[in-house]
Amino acid sequence: MMKLLILADDLSGAADCAIGFAGAGHRTVVTLQTTRTPAHEDADTIAVDTDTRRLAPEEASARVMAAYAEMSVSEHRLYKKIDSTLRGNWAAEVAGLQALAGMAIVAPAFPATGRTVQGGRVYVHGEPLEQTATWQLEHAGRCADIAAQLLAAGLTSERLDADALRDDLQSLVARIETMAASGVQALIVDSQSDEDLGALARATLRSNAAFFWVGSGGLAREIASVDQRKNMRNDADGAAFPGGPTLVLVGSLSAVCDRQCAMLRERAGVEELVVPPDVLREGAGHRDWLSWRQQIAVSMQAGRDLLLRIGRDNAFDPSEGAQLSTALAALVEPYFTKIGGLIATGGETARAMLVAARIGNLQLLAEVEAGVALARPLGATREHCPGIVTKAGAFGTDRALYAAWLTLRNETDSNVSSH
Repeated sequence: MMKLLILADDLSGAADCAIGFAGAGHRTVVTLQTTRTPAHEDADTIAVDTDTRRLAPEEASARVMAAYAEMSVSEHRLYKKIDSTLRGNWAAEVAGLQALAGMAIVAPAFPATGRTVQGGRVYVHGEPLEQTATWQLEHAGRCADIAAQLLAAGLTSERLDADALRDDLQSLVARIETMAASGVQALIVDSQSDEDLGALARATLRSNAAFFWVGSGGLAREIASVDQRKNMRNDADGAAFPGGPTLVLVGSLSAVCDRQCAMLRERAGVEELVVPPDVLREGAGHRDWLSWRQQIAVSMQAGRDLLLRIGRDNAFDPSEGAQLSTALAALVEPYFTKIGGLIATGGETARAMLVAARIGNLQLLAEVEAGVALARPLGATREHCPGIVTKAGAFGTDRALYAAWLTLRNETDSNVSSH
């Protein structure tokens, strides 16, 4: 069975990329650490959150290259996880790794979540990426063309259209190997369906070329399905989480997340608190800090499930996400051991809470829905091991948070409706 190292620029991305391998029977660990520890030794798949989404491109590239040098061992194959909507410093990171690992096979499509690639450009539910609200929020005025972003980072590229993926397997393998041998630095792959990505997975797993994968959770799922263990185990079986309320932390401001929160409130009756950004900017020095902490304490001590969101104001800047998430985690941290389950939306939000709770590694257990991962803390000395679900912000169906809540409670929709 293949051993795999996944390098992701945020925590939710690391989890949603690696969860397919857990489902295929690999022992899969997500780590916030970029040095090898005993927790990583018997893992088949290690997904590292390098936490480089908000860094300068040069710093991000250097950190990812260092993580690769430290975490990779001889039998590991490399998967550079990138955001399916091209956020972050993905091109600079790929350029740094290309010099070390060979041709980059770039396939960011994730058809199960509406992300496809056609003509070397990303589409989200059929809409060009640069026209989406998510792109406009963080990248207004910037080019969303994959080849152009790679070229700006110093890599030339060729493109493989979707029709080529429908050739016979051996022809596809030969074409990829020819490109790698001829010095192609990056191969951009068009793909509009899971079948397209499945064909790419089968061909690349058969190839002996020097390359590494660059993609989202979509390609990773197809690779995992091809490399499935014959005698699969399900680490989710018998997973026992402590009793206690479920805490839902939401740092994303996307419209997708708004709909998910609305369904969670309506169907689960979860209490919601929206923390003003100015409270989080000032932290413990804000006059209302202790009041907000007390509101959280009342809910936790009463055993009530709580949805805690970061609000938005006129001064909001997407680049302050990590700062606000860190403050939100600090607000919650004194009561973290009261919870039985955590659902964290947004990679920065999830990472901030795990760091505050001193959780460095997660064992992935199962997938709630496409890209929504269930895990538990990994560490023999931990006494408090809540169930943990992570999800990227502008990601998932409207039911994603509610489905995660049901999973942590070991409930079904019909059970809840009958209460």
